[in-house]
Amino acid sequence: MIDKIKEYIGEANAFQTQNKEELEAFRIRFLGKKGILNDFFAAFKTVPNEQKKEFGQVVNLLKNTAEGKVKDIQDFLEGQEVSVGFYGDLSRPGEPLKIGSRHPISLVKNQIIDIFSTIGFNVSEGPEIEDDWHNFTALNLPEYHPARDMQDTFFIQTNPDILLRTHTSSVQVRYMENNKPPIRTISPGRVFRNEAVSSRSHCIFHQVEGLYIDKDVSFADLKQTLLYFTKEMFGKSKIRLRPSYFPFTEPSAEVDIYWGLKTETDYRITKGTGWLEIGGCGMVDPNVLKNCGINSDEFTGFAFGMGIERIAMLLYQIGDIRMFYENDVRFLEQFKSSF
Repeated sequence: MIDKIKEYIGEANAFQTQNKEELEAFRIRFLGKKGILNDFFAAFKTVPNEQKKEFGQVVNLLKNTAEGKVKDIQDFLEGQEVSVGFYGDLSRPGEPLKIGSRHPISLVKNQIIDIFSTIGFNVSEGPEIEDDWHNFTALNLPEYHPARDMQDTFFIQTNPDILLRTHTSSVQVRYMENNKPPIRTISPGRVFRNEAVSSRSHCIFHQVEGLYIDKDVSFADLKQTLLYFTKEMFGKSKIRLRPSYFPFTEPSAEVDIYWGLKTETDYRITKGTGWLEIGGCGMVDPNVLKNCGINSDEFTGFAFGMGIERIAMLLYQIGDIRMFYENDVRFLEQFKSSF
């Protein structure tokens, strides 16, 4: 009989399952009221006295083995239930990740950079908190110059010479101070002006400004560069340059493209003229070159600038500039298919 008990001990040790029903059947078979252990305990009184000690030890070992096996498997199965309840069914396929999208401002900025990089322009960047010299004075805007009123500026109250840059021309000044001609660079970035926020204007917006300085640079070079850009960006091959005034360029001009009058939207955004202003340009004023340590007798150059928001509004037919800054997911998800 002792040998039979040892066989049951080996069977209990070898038992494995991940099924609650199988575990319950095992428990009833060994530990139930009509189970194997109960039969052995009932047979204890028939065992010869000289074998009772060994018999009792073996039966207790079987009891402990069966109870330990049941407890271990129960703990394991309960742990599995907790994991499934907290994390879900780990055997199921994972949830698909939502595809992100670039902001329309980033899309347009990257496209502009790509276009100008194909004709040799590199990208330069500078601080958004500027000093008076780089933002105004070096650009032919000395203190009390009336043209400063053209740009409503955010000044840092603790230091009137420190301000939030009103254009990325300040980056061009820094670039000219640290690099010798030939210079061919564009400066995209965020700028700040103390303006009322409306559907057409904002106190925060983005610009990209270009600068080319070398020997014998002419206005014709400027016009050809802008024509190339408008063809690549808008698919438009007709531009016009209207005389204008900027303190840091002379002569200066506004750049218009012929948008056309094919749709009602075209009439609305061009006010019925078919022409649309996209930026300003001009030949770099010799005083600006001198302020930056460049010989204006040897070198000439041109500069241009345009608003990225305005271009994005044209390309994507967005009617309110404030939508760029509201972080509305419904608006941003429309650009998932864009590159």
